[in-house]
Amino acid sequence: MILVLLLIIPLLGGLLAWAVSQRSNRLCRCFSLIALFADLAVLVILSVQYASNRNEQWFAFVKWSWIPQLGVSFELGADGLSLLFLWLTVILGIFAVVSSINEIQERIGFFHFNLMLILVGIMGVFTALDLFLFYFFWELMLVPMYFLISIWGHENRVYASIKFFIFTQAGGLFMLLSIIALYFIHGRVTGVYTFDYNELLSTAGASAVSIWLMLGFFIAFAVKLPAVPLHTWLADAHTEAPTAGSVILAGLLLKTGAYGLLRFVLPLFPSPAQQIAPVAMVLGVIGILYGAILAFAQKDAKRLVAYTSISHLGFVLLGVFAGNLLSLQGAVIIILAHGLSTGGLFILVGILQERLHTRDMNQMGGLWASVPRMGGVSLFLALASLGLPGLGNFVGEFLVLAGTWRVSPILTSIAAIGFILSAIYSLWFIQKVFHGPPVVSIVEPQRARQIADLGIREMAVMCLIMAGLIWLGLYPQPILNSAKPTLNAIQSKYVPVAEQTAGGEGSRTDVAH
Repeated sequence: MILVLLLIIPLLGGLLAWAVSQRSNRLCRCFSLIALFADLAVLVILSVQYASNRNEQWFAFVKWSWIPQLGVSFELGADGLSLLFLWLTVILGIFAVVSSINEIQERIGFFHFNLMLILVGIMGVFTALDLFLFYFFWELMLVPMYFLISIWGHENRVYASIKFFIFTQAGGLFMLLSIIALYFIHGRVTGVYTFDYNELLSTAGASAVSIWLMLGFFIAFAVKLPAVPLHTWLADAHTEAPTAGSVILAGLLLKTGAYGLLRFVLPLFPSPAQQIAPVAMVLGVIGILYGAILAFAQKDAKRLVAYTSISHLGFVLLGVFAGNLLSLQGAVIIILAHGLSTGGLFILVGILQERLHTRDMNQMGGLWASVPRMGGVSLFLALASLGLPGLGNFVGEFLVLAGTWRVSPILTSIAAIGFILSAIYSLWFIQKVFHGPPVVSIVEPQRARQIADLGIREMAVMCLIMAGLIWLGLYPQPILNSAKPTLNAIQSKYVPVAEQTAGGEGSRTDVAH
């Protein structure tokens, strides 16, 4: 029941925020924040419950009959992996609400309702154990995000929102076909027609058409991740979305693709996933290099940060299909660290746009003298993005490379070039915006010396993000311990071909003891 509360609370908060928006904008925002802080309290209870039930596969579980004639149930479950994703969702949700206070001044109630509805869909994706219900939540995320971009976005918002919707909806349809096919195959084999995840685990990989079923899931998750060449919607959506939308998009919606790979593709289809692993790993490496090169080519600060997401999440795709505990643990750390670091960068770019009325880095420069706090925070997040040791991104990417080395030293060596490229575009971003001679604005003379530095509210958000990245960089063990049982179960089924031939205990080494 506690998992149901986790979904109901933000939904009610969004409805109340919409209802009171005609009376008070401040009250509208308060309802959203109260709902999310209430969800934080629920997560604390869930975390305590997990600490005392670590040996159970699903430490929190609820199952209600929904459409019994079709074998559909309202089934939610949480393990250590989904608990981590739920924490990330609520924390970034709070940051998104706070970052929208100054930017969103029209139709505020409807904005907060859509924001809360997205969070409900995301948390549903992270907890659904019925594939019909999972698809329902998967599609639920799309509509409110479409509205966030198309109503509160920037100049080309309509084009970007339609492109986002078409790509993600098309990918979801491939997954729907696979879910329906899997449903009928399981029914024909067992005589029981069900969408239950735990029951389908024993049937999916045994089917003669399992490779095609797996590809349906893989395409949907690769679009959302996004993996090259299915990435072209991302930069436009990020660029045109409001700051809160970019934070949710980069920090959470992209992570649903990574979660889907970990929760569905590898456990349901271990053998077919092994067959496409070389291709998927090559796509991951291409994404690492391609995203980094395109990031360096941008003059729009938002597009630069958007392309860094393609690069960093290429490490996730590489680590997931490398498939050993080191690489899987690294993928989980990257997911969390990227959510914090990239979310923080999008908030900073949104603040810069709010103050300067431009995202063009050619119209910036020399800002450090007038906004030293903003410059210091930006430098910290840029260092996190380039993988500075001691911060979370470094731990994740190092573990992915260490695990991938056992599968393919060549791909690992090529992927390591991403560290060099990330240093180039991250430091170039800091140089263009905060150093060099001040650029005199074409709109407002001496604007570079007049803009306000980060305030108390903004610094509070940034300090929490920086603290999270430092914690992940210096003490990731609690995160690794939480995800380890689930990753062990994945790795026990999915062993890459290179490690199958190598054998030995060394291939199963991990860092969480």
